[in-house]
Amino acid sequence: MSRRLAVEIAVQDRAGVRVALEAGADRIELCSALGVGGLTPSAALIQAAVEEAASAGRDGFVHVLIRPRAGGFVYDADEVELAVADIRFAREAGASGVVVGALDGIGAVDTDAVARFVEAAGALDVTFHRAIDIVPDPLGALDALASLGVRRILTSGGASRSVDGVGMLAALSAESAGRVQIMAGGGVSVADIAAIAVTGVDAVHLSARTTVTGSPSGPGGGDAAYDVTDAAVVREAIAAAG
Repeated sequence: MSRRLAVEIAVQDRAGVRVALEAGADRIELCSALGVGGLTPSAALIQAAVEEAASAGRDGFVHVLIRPRAGGFVYDADEVELAVADIRFAREAGASGVVVGALDGIGAVDTDAVARFVEAAGALDVTFHRAIDIVPDPLGALDALASLGVRRILTSGGASRSVDGVGMLAALSAESAGRVQIMAGGGVSVADIAAIAVTGVDAVHLSARTTVTGSPSGPGGGDAAYDVTDAAVVREAIAAAG
């Protein structure tokens, strides 16, 4: 591997932000509810993450997932408005980027919604998330997203695991020709990074999670186990990335 890939870590709490900072990750995707693919984090968590990154002197570190609900990526007008408001809040709170995605009724990129997201983001980096993995024409979607001003695309190459989507990752990297960064994400393990790197992607994205068991949550609290960011996995991913 001749070049170093950027490493992005998906984190769900302030402790995870600190782990990613201390281990040397390039940036984070800040979210909640990774068990359902991630949702927009709370206002307090966004502010806390920005404070941690600022204290560490790390510009460009906090990228906030904007996803108003679980389920598919076709959003009604109310959901688009909520996403726009969340993007504006993240920008005002000092985030460096947002991670968005929206599809239309036929499964293509919802260019109207994404244009509104990009406008609301202003100078922030905009990443289009793994909604691209279910569009019928991902190469055409890349061209549309580039024209809208999207900076980066997070994709598994259409597979459940990025290492199984290396053919499409390579095609997207070639099609991009530097217009949009391609970031491989989806089931990425440290052992996969070398095989993913040869596709020409710019970055890898992983959650680096481990599960711990907390105090009993009771009948209304769900499972007592929860995920935390594993510093050792983050460090191993960074080493594997170059």
